Amino acid sequence: MKKVNVYTDGACRGNPGKGGWGAILEYKGVRREMSGGERETTNNRMELTAVIEALSALKEPCRVTLYSDSKYVIDGLSKGWAKSWKKNGWKKSDKSPALNPELWDRLLDLCDYHTLEYVWIKGHDGHPENERCDTLATTEADKFN
Repeated sequence: MKKVNVYTDGACRGNPGKGGWGAILEYKGVRREMSGGERETTNNRMELTAVIEALSALKEPCRVTLYSDSKYVIDGLSKGWAKSWKKNGWKKSDKSPALNPELWDRLLDLCDYHTLEYVWIKGHDGHPENERCDTLATTEADKFN
């Protein structure tokens, strides 16, 4: 199984507002940058979309180390929250609705396809790949008038 490092970030100008996402995939020293955006979205939707798009770009099952500054994404996956929400009909433990169920559902499918390790990194703290993903994401958000 190929070992791939994936770095992701999402951004939003207003929340909700104009948003963007950025991702970097690294395999054996080769980097691929990806980005996109939406006119009306939320920061958490962009964080999820970044991971979904990055994992979807992998053409075969891989061992992925996912680096993100999003506690929402990292905790949702590593602590099993998203799986529990899905099992409970997209309800959280307090019975309130889990947000972004369609994105979490897609992401959980991708997590079943790949083998993932999760690494939370502090945002805006000088981590080169996180800073680059932030630039990709904000550049995409800024494309919308």
